[in-house]
Amino acid sequence: MTITTDEQLEKLKAIGRICAVARDAMAAAMRPGMTTLELDEIGAKILAEHGALSAPIVTYDFPGTTCISVNEEIAHGIPGDRVLHEGDLVNIDVSAELNGVFADCGASYILGKGDKRLDALCRDGKKAMWAGINAVKAGAPLADIGTAIGKVAKKGGYTLIRNLASHGVGDSLHDEPGEIPTWPDRSERRKIGNGLVFTIEPFLSMGGQFAAQKSEDDEWTLVADPMAPCVQYEHTVVATPKGAIVVTLAA
Repeated sequence: MTITTDEQLEKLKAIGRICAVARDAMAAAMRPGMTTLELDEIGAKILAEHGALSAPIVTYDFPGTTCISVNEEIAHGIPGDRVLHEGDLVNIDVSAELNGVFADCGASYILGKGDKRLDALCRDGKKAMWAGINAVKAGAPLADIGTAIGKVAKKGGYTLIRNLASHGVGDSLHDEPGEIPTWPDRSERRKIGNGLVFTIEPFLSMGGQFAAQKSEDDEWTLVADPMAPCVQYEHTVVATPKGAIVVTLAA
């Protein structure tokens, strides 16, 4: 989607806020002993209350309203009977549609007290996302985003998952201009269009290089290859000449 009218922007802000409210409510409700399905039901209720539809269900017939990935899982985890425990690394990814407009957001959390290295990974994952967001400006190279994220990763001694990228969003869950590298990529020559709507979602890892299918029985859930802790933080943004408008904030 490319925003050309105030009406389009207001619709995007509306669904962006709903996604953010659901994400934050799910994060606040996480407790040891809860299943990922119970956590998903909290997000489903909020989307339903606002008249929004789950984008993974609408687009891919995904077997859950949201994606919840735990520990070794890094993306597209299916809500189910997996029980959450103290110290788990949990990623919550909420995307939804309202009035024909899609937004997408996600964040990683430590449940209670966990490994201090994971606390640092979460902290730096947020930094990486915001570095990418701060590089957004209409007319600037798209590659600036991955370059900025790469600097954060290099400084902290982290790796970036190279086959899970940012993407266009708005008219659909995965929209033009397609995938946008969230790692340094010298082959990326495109410019950021004014009004372009897309995600910023780096996957920062303690050694993982790529995302791989978890098992033959699960076509959705992804793990890091090589196996290593990984976090994802994601916002939907609109590019303007003055920088990014972030629409997936709860307030």
